[in-house]
Amino acid sequence: MSDATIPTEPVSPGPVSPGPVPTEPTPTEPVSPGLVPTGPPAPERSGAEASAPGPSAPGPSAPGPSGPERSGPSLRSGPGPSGAASPGAEGSGPERSGAASSGPERSGAGRSGLQPSGAQRSAPGLSAPGPSGAESSGAALPGAERSGVEPSSPLPSGRKRSGPEWSRPQQSGPAPAASRSAASRPAGPRSAGASPAESGLAGEAARLDAADRLRAKRDAFVLDDVIYLDGNSLGALPRAVPPRLADVVAREWGRLRIRSWEESGWWTAPERIGDRVGRLLGAAPGQVVVGDSTSVNIFKAVVAAVRIAQERGAHRDQILVDETTFPTDGYIAESAARMTGCTLRPVAAGDIPAATGPRTAVALVNHVDYRTGRLHDLPATTAAVHAAGALVVWDLCHSAGALPVGLDAHGVDLAVGCTYKYLNGGPGAPAYLYVARAHQPRFDSPLPGWNSHADPFGMDSAYTPAAGAARGRVGTPDILSMLALEAALKVWDDVTIEEVRTKSLALTDFFLRCVEEYVPAGRVRSLTPAAHAERGSQVALRCADAGEVMAELVRRGVVGDFRRPDVLRFGFTPLYTGFAEVERAARVLAAALAEG
Repeated sequence: MSDATIPTEPVSPGPVSPGPVPTEPTPTEPVSPGLVPTGPPAPERSGAEASAPGPSAPGPSAPGPSGPERSGPSLRSGPGPSGAASPGAEGSGPERSGAASSGPERSGAGRSGLQPSGAQRSAPGLSAPGPSGAESSGAALPGAERSGVEPSSPLPSGRKRSGPEWSRPQQSGPAPAASRSAASRPAGPRSAGASPAESGLAGEAARLDAADRLRAKRDAFVLDDVIYLDGNSLGALPRAVPPRLADVVAREWGRLRIRSWEESGWWTAPERIGDRVGRLLGAAPGQVVVGDSTSVNIFKAVVAAVRIAQERGAHRDQILVDETTFPTDGYIAESAARMTGCTLRPVAAGDIPAATGPRTAVALVNHVDYRTGRLHDLPATTAAVHAAGALVVWDLCHSAGALPVGLDAHGVDLAVGCTYKYLNGGPGAPAYLYVARAHQPRFDSPLPGWNSHADPFGMDSAYTPAAGAARGRVGTPDILSMLALEAALKVWDDVTIEEVRTKSLALTDFFLRCVEEYVPAGRVRSLTPAAHAERGSQVALRCADAGEVMAELVRRGVVGDFRRPDVLRFGFTPLYTGFAEVERAARVLAAALAEG
């Protein structure tokens, strides 16, 4: 296998605003394995990330804007088609729709296998170094940083690794006897002539599953034999949700009716559930409120941040936005800029620290890139923005429930995110807004509603904002979806986010190794960084005819999702995804590509 790199091409920054597009994966062809992470796909500024279940058949696809591909290390050999990966079905509803702006990405060297950017060669293979010290998200991982799974050191044919090869903190409580972990489920049909590589990796997957202290959590979800790798768009249904909703409808609404606002705790639900979400984000109680959509909360956060910054000096008239941001973030930031007399300046996420200056009011940044899975440096970016006297708003949609965030520890000003991905809140589940305690007295919401009034039932014609996190509320809470989310969050009661992060890295490492081993050379290239400090909980593979490939995978029982024009995304939810499923998914992908 030969070294290959993707040439860096200039890309024009700046958001574009097309209309929403339907997003169903279209049929695809074979793709190539040989994974060496590369830069993210060309940013797209069109399309709607509307919610949609995994495709069962090809659907219509609006062409994404053409543009140069973002540079980065290439996967095995042949370069994939260039162009922007336009958004597909993101999450569970039309709430997060639109296009992302474009911009250049740092380039890196590539080679066959899964080589992290900047990795050093060491005989006989390559090992992706983990971040030094704490994870870039701010929380150190317990146990081995690399979990014993090395994406860039493919297993020689026929050789088995001794296992289990990853460790995590022990979780109290025995696994239920009836656990439907991936280890206890069939890995799928295997021919009598399975290759030594398949046998070796399948055996390794079984050992990893046997050692997995989170595997019993799978029983807490409604799942079947389909391999579900789309939890980064819509999480699986927790078993606790249906009976809770039945009780809310029949008893709290059906019998108690309006009394439930007090007797059933409906009125205080936004703050109560906000504290549960806050625990997973590293936020002390009283700083997170649940309600509204991500788009609405971005608007509240960005406008309020500009107002706080301009109290420090009217010269602060710029809003910086991650130029490859999820489309809705760019649309909202552009509108907020018009309303506050600011100009919008799109900047590559990694360049925001250097771009922040005396005119900057606020920077809006995604913690994890929704297309590529790249994890941006929250602690360093926040510190740099603060050093320039500005504020920062973080979009945590693809990191909450997947990795440590450390909002309080890193002095984040404001943050927003959805709850239907890794938090499994369900389609249309309410989003959340974090306002650091130090900013709450000056948080001037552009959407003051009766629910955020200091005396909501006083019906005063003059607005007086409530104290604390309640200041982020607007109107009447959507109780059914909010209480469904509360029930879904109970699965986290005996789990730490550090455990989840450790398993997430092990799963993505293992998947990249399996793809490298099984998929024909030159068919796919990884857009996801190999370095742990730069990776979220998903893997994005660029391949030709990705829509058709994903449709075929769904037909064969592997559900991921597709981003136009040529990106396959696979999300790994450690609470219910096992290593045997990961190995089988890579095998099915290889078969689909070989037969396509």
